[in-house]
Amino acid sequence: MAKADIDFEKELWNAANELRGAVSENNYKNYILPLVFLKHLSERYDIVQDELEGLMEDPKSDYYTTDKEEKTYVLGDPDEYRSRNTFVVPKSASWQYLKDNAGQDDIKVKIDDAFDVLQDLLTAHNGQLVNLLPRIFVKSELSAKQTGGIINLLSHPKFSEKENPESDILGRIYEFYIGRFAMAEGSGAGQFFTPGSIVRLLVEMLEPYKGRIFDPACGSGGMFVQSLKFIKEHGGNKKDIAIYGQEMTAQTLRLCLMNLLLRDLSFDIQLGNSLLADKFPELKADYIIANPPFNVSNWHPEDLPEGDPRLFGPKEEFTTDGSANYMWMQTFWSHLSDTGTAGVVMANGAMTSNTKGERNVRQHMVDSSMVDAIVRMPDKLFLTTGIPACLFILSKNRDGRDGTHRERNKEILFIDASKMGTMASRKLRVFSDEDIHKIANSYHAWRASGAVTERSRSALTEPKTEMQSPNGEEVRSLSGAKVRSLSGAEVYQDIAGFCKAATLAEVQQQDYKLTPGIYVGSEAEEDDGIPFESKMASLKTQLLAQFEKGEELKKQIVANFDKL
Repeated sequence: MAKADIDFEKELWNAANELRGAVSENNYKNYILPLVFLKHLSERYDIVQDELEGLMEDPKSDYYTTDKEEKTYVLGDPDEYRSRNTFVVPKSASWQYLKDNAGQDDIKVKIDDAFDVLQDLLTAHNGQLVNLLPRIFVKSELSAKQTGGIINLLSHPKFSEKENPESDILGRIYEFYIGRFAMAEGSGAGQFFTPGSIVRLLVEMLEPYKGRIFDPACGSGGMFVQSLKFIKEHGGNKKDIAIYGQEMTAQTLRLCLMNLLLRDLSFDIQLGNSLLADKFPELKADYIIANPPFNVSNWHPEDLPEGDPRLFGPKEEFTTDGSANYMWMQTFWSHLSDTGTAGVVMANGAMTSNTKGERNVRQHMVDSSMVDAIVRMPDKLFLTTGIPACLFILSKNRDGRDGTHRERNKEILFIDASKMGTMASRKLRVFSDEDIHKIANSYHAWRASGAVTERSRSALTEPKTEMQSPNGEEVRSLSGAKVRSLSGAEVYQDIAGFCKAATLAEVQQQDYKLTPGIYVGSEAEEDDGIPFESKMASLKTQLLAQFEKGEELKKQIVANFDKL
């Protein structure tokens, strides 16, 4: 069954609602997600076991054998399963066992016991996975009937990885729950959840095909999962990426680890405060994709060591206790490789803040050509906060030495996407695929080799003019404007009201403000083709008619008063 054919939202939320009354909505995730994870481990074991049995029955396979003892040995060999990214799951920890006992009074004990068994396997496999599945059901207020109800609902065939191969069904269930739980939890969910369309936009802009991907505020791991999806969609190999992350909340770290294990990704995720206890001081990442907490105050910059290598200058000049936003920026920059790029979600205030510590960092970033692009986003993209947001793209490959992108050290691309997106509900706006492609394609065209500079822009044919590239290829439309293609490549062009490649000098003249609206100007109005003189005459006639109608109404009102 294809992904698009599996519609499970209603049933999944019904399963979560089994917890209603006994568990607050903001704690649903702590009970549902570990069960989804257990189901994944159990089904993975069943799938691999079936594969091994098939190999031993196949005369063409190296595993082929008719010896019953040999078969029993292979099917019970832990190494055979570990080499296929899974474990030998004992019967007492299997999903089938929990399903068979869902109606028993001691089902909560059985779940916690199953967690203990799986936790031992996980800890032995990777020390980072300690305490991933704590005993939580026995001490909960859930009844045995509620607990069994969750198991029965999650046992539906449409939620089975075995029944729906290649669908990533349990990963998708996990992703669905994280999003829905964020909606239920409200403002407290920002620490573990970034809306999917924002994550997709960042990943599409950065294109993390291969290399080291780092998120020092990784939450539940959505940036990593979306990077994996991008790689798959573009024919890449997940073995070409190495994942690193840091998360300061132990509970959220567990969500991330389970999320990555569901996708069979290799990773190094550490617990700790990235600002004050950087666990990866030597890491140089090819891509940083992050949504750090906005505007965190009282984060104790005084606890930073003197001469912290991340800082652009003296601590008292380049930090402020009022907001951690620009300490995050300095942390991201310090972790980029020589050709690395960072995509960061930030509060809009970071584009213009004049607090000394923040202004100093922003000015240093502009003067030192660290900022590649700024994207202003629309409101209501986050369910978890009403704070308007933007994207900062920082890059160390602005000199063009990577052989893929042109030299753009003296430019910054500004994109105003504040009018984009579609309301998916009364409270939530999302980017469509078209929105994401429009923004990402504009960025890619601007930074690509052969992109248009101010000197060559005048040579472009006017927008809306049909044309072909010099080699005869059809020109691709970018944001609705037809532009000339040099050697067939898509070429960037400023579009009033949407995007502008501003020089560093222009930004410096604007007192280092990075708000895109300052640079992109107003969107050009469509010319309706009616001459001004004709339009003015028509408006005058319409206005005189309205005046005449107003006089008639005035007389009628006075006449009505006289009758009273």
